[in-house]
Amino acid sequence: MWKGRLAIISLLVVSLLSGLSMLTVGGASDDQLEVYSWWTGPGEEEGLAAMAEAFEAANPGIRFVNAAVSGGAGSNAKAILASRLLANDPPDSYQRHAGLELLDDVRSGKVQDLTSLYEEQGWGKVFPKGLLDNLTIDGKIYAVPVNIHRANLIWYNPRTLRDLGIPGPPKTWAEFLDQAATIKGKGKVPLAVGPEWTQKHLMETVLLGELGADSYERLFSGDLRWTSTEVKSALDVFGKVLDASDVKSAAGEWQLQLDRIVEGSAVYAVMGDWSSSYLEQAKKLQWKEGYDVATSPGTDGVYDFLSDSFTLPTGVRSPDLSRKWLIECGSAAGQNLFNPLKGSIPARTDAPADLYRGYLGWTLQQWRDPKTRIVGSLAHGVVANNAYNAEIDSALGLYVQHGDLGKFASTVQQQFQETR
Repeated sequence: MWKGRLAIISLLVVSLLSGLSMLTVGGASDDQLEVYSWWTGPGEEEGLAAMAEAFEAANPGIRFVNAAVSGGAGSNAKAILASRLLANDPPDSYQRHAGLELLDDVRSGKVQDLTSLYEEQGWGKVFPKGLLDNLTIDGKIYAVPVNIHRANLIWYNPRTLRDLGIPGPPKTWAEFLDQAATIKGKGKVPLAVGPEWTQKHLMETVLLGELGADSYERLFSGDLRWTSTEVKSALDVFGKVLDASDVKSAAGEWQLQLDRIVEGSAVYAVMGDWSSSYLEQAKKLQWKEGYDVATSPGTDGVYDFLSDSFTLPTGVRSPDLSRKWLIECGSAAGQNLFNPLKGSIPARTDAPADLYRGYLGWTLQQWRDPKTRIVGSLAHGVVANNAYNAEIDSALGLYVQHGDLGKFASTVQQQFQETR
């Protein structure tokens, strides 16, 4: 009963927020560009503002309307956007994660094919093949990536490791579990986690570390079953890793999860590299001194990516103006304005490396290394469509509560077939 009431309340709130959004930007004319995103936090807001200023300078007489919606790590923005798309009232361009998160929009005709724009701009030559492969849906491309983030990372405070006598971060999950016993014995939490999406992010990195890149990709393409011995073994490791975490008192937000690392009450946290911007800008820490990071256990040489991208919605007032924004997003100049402020790296391989220092310089070098294996993130929309991701969320929530590994694996396998 309460779930039903909460669902109704949620829909009413989304409808109200959507109405307020349309009142804010409604009556827009051809002399403005409305760009919809969830970039309202430190760094990303300044990065978007820098791109907006450059866009207005290159297009005199055009006003950039920032229609960003805050809260919920993008979930609030996505809910309001869904309402607007359903009402055939799209912004001139909107943010999505690159990959299968966009599949519903493609199938419902809400976004336009950008393959010809890629050919015109020569983007096929400056975006890595692994990225292009994950951007392609049924042979076409529907979004332009403005940045790259990395998911498979484990963060820690170097001083905490020194105090514990631990020589370095674990290279395998088995090594992590060995370290966890020592860490618990000294009164600290081995691994901090946050809300449910961070727990799925953790599961993703454990699966990648235990299965390897090939089997990880086979799992999400359907060529490897969740109920296979190989996957169940990896999930068993995930269960042990979760047992070594503070999941029963999980942090309410990912920033609070990282705060436990900074304070020293917990030793490690698995999180994406937006963490570097938070640690440096909000916490005033320096890479290699106040914080450090390594690839998550078992994933050295693999880059588990996600990418913020922008679209050309169907039915916009001025498609040519929207295309100009997309060209800004895909340009070297636009990406170099945005990414140093956001704390991410450019999707392009030809941006000047000297703009990216500290952690960003380290990860940019790996992104551009031809030997690096690129795979897509589960938790951030690359390898699973929205319906499948939602079903994984539900099954994972039940698994965390009840610990039934077999039921989790069989449920997710069944939902893969039903949501294809």
